[in-house]
Amino acid sequence: MPKILALDTSTEACSAAILVDGQIIERFAELPRGHAACVLGMVQDVLAEAGLGVTDLDAISFCRGPGAFTGVRIACGVVQGIAYGADLPVVPLSTLAVLAQGGWRAYRAEHVLAAIDARMGEVYFGAYRAVDGLMRLQGEELVASPEALPPAGGTGWYGIGTGWQAYGEQLRARLGAPQAVYPALPRAADCLPLAAAALAGGEAVAAEQALPVYLRDKVTS
Repeated sequence: MPKILALDTSTEACSAAILVDGQIIERFAELPRGHAACVLGMVQDVLAEAGLGVTDLDAISFCRGPGAFTGVRIACGVVQGIAYGADLPVVPLSTLAVLAQGGWRAYRAEHVLAAIDARMGEVYFGAYRAVDGLMRLQGEELVASPEALPPAGGTGWYGIGTGWQAYGEQLRARLGAPQAVYPALPRAADCLPLAAAALAGGEAVAAEQALPVYLRDKVTS
């Protein structure tokens, strides 16, 4: 099994996790600010608990967005610094995909409508289906008002993310009533299965190619 370090600072959550010998070690916290200092401490903690240094890792992964502009930049900067220094490949992952993966882990939700509050009356949105336990995007990710989202086809969807908390009524009117709604936040631990699959599939990139994805140009952080 590859040794992968993952981190996320793209929302009001901050987390770091490591996959080693098939086991996940994680640190997670919700906080309004201070993500840069927090995530660096978490990275040190999970590495120490795993008994590893960064040069022992096979790859590093992170939530590349969409999310808060400042938070996404923090994660990208930290990851690039670690990856450059240790000559590690990087697996950037969609924050929405990681959020959806958390739905599979926690609730075995096979069909997920992931929505993150993007402020200004909009959500970051993506529809995902589980394939062999890994969440795969259906269609495209986008940022839009709830009323402008494409209708969700079929049934059995779960609504996951802070977008459902902020715009639940509008999302239900547009997408239909999901089986259940969970106002969850992304976690670095949920990067790990996606990152392991991407690494095995040759989808990792060099540090300089690990870039943020905002979906829109207006600052939301």
